[in-house]
Amino acid sequence: MKKVSTSTLLKMKAESEKIVAITAYDASFAKLFDEQGVDVILIGDSLGMVLKGDDDTTTVTVDEIAYHTRSVSKGASRCMIIADMPFMSYASPLQTYENAAQLMAAGATMVKMEGGKWLLDTIQGLVERGVPVCGHLGLTPQSVHVFGGFKVQGRSEEQATRLLNDAKALEQAGIQLLVLECVPVEIAETISQSLTIPVIGIGAGAGTDGQILVMHDMLGISANYMPKFSKNYLEQTGDIRKAVSLYIDEVQSGLFPSEAHSFK
Repeated sequence: MKKVSTSTLLKMKAESEKIVAITAYDASFAKLFDEQGVDVILIGDSLGMVLKGDDDTTTVTVDEIAYHTRSVSKGASRCMIIADMPFMSYASPLQTYENAAQLMAAGATMVKMEGGKWLLDTIQGLVERGVPVCGHLGLTPQSVHVFGGFKVQGRSEEQATRLLNDAKALEQAGIQLLVLECVPVEIAETISQSLTIPVIGIGAGAGTDGQILVMHDMLGISANYMPKFSKNYLEQTGDIRKAVSLYIDEVQSGLFPSEAHSFK
C-alpha cells in the first residue's frame, strides 16, 4: 500500500474518512500497527510515563525520542511517523532546528510541538527549512505543572476562544496536522470544521478528523492509570491484533469515542 503522507491525510479529511493514529515505541509494535492499517504512528513523550514509569512526560529527552523513532521506523513502512519534541527541546528557534533535525534523521516524517501563538515564528522557521510540523493544543502534558494537573481545557468561553484562535494561528504559521487533547466535544468539532488541515483528537469527542490513543492505554496495560478518554480493546478481544483491528474499525465507523470517552 502507498505510504501515508500529508496529502493522504488532507484527502481523508476532504472525503470525511477518519484518520487512525496510535503511539508506538519499538519496531515490533510498529510493524503490527502498520500491517493492521493504522495511518499515523506517534513516538510520543508519553514514553516517560508508560515505559519509564514517571509521573509525567517532562523527564523525556531528545535522545530517547530519537532512539525510539529509529526503532519504529524499522518496523513501519506505510504509516506516517511523527516524533514528539520533548519538554524544553524547542525553547529557542536554533535549539528547535537542531533537535528537529535529529528526530528527522532518526526516521520521523514530522515533529510535534505543544503550544499556541508563542510558537508561530519557530513553526514558520521549521517549515521553511523543510520540517513538517504537527501542533498540539488543549491539555498539553508538558505544561501539566502550570495547569495544576491533567485537567480538561477549553471549558470556559475565554479558554474555548483562545483555543480556536491558537488553532487558526498555528495553521497559518504552517502546521499540517493538529492534535487536540482533553477538550470539550463542542469546541473540538468547531476547531476541526474551522481548519483545512486534519485535526486528531484524544479525549476530544468524535467530531474531529481522526483519533489517537496511547498504545498501552488501548491495550489496558498502562503502568499508572486508565484515562477516561481511552478504551481497553484487548479486554474486549483477548488478542492484540484483534484489539488493534477493532480500534481501527470503531474509529473509522465513528463508534469511538463515544460520549463515555468524551468531555462536555
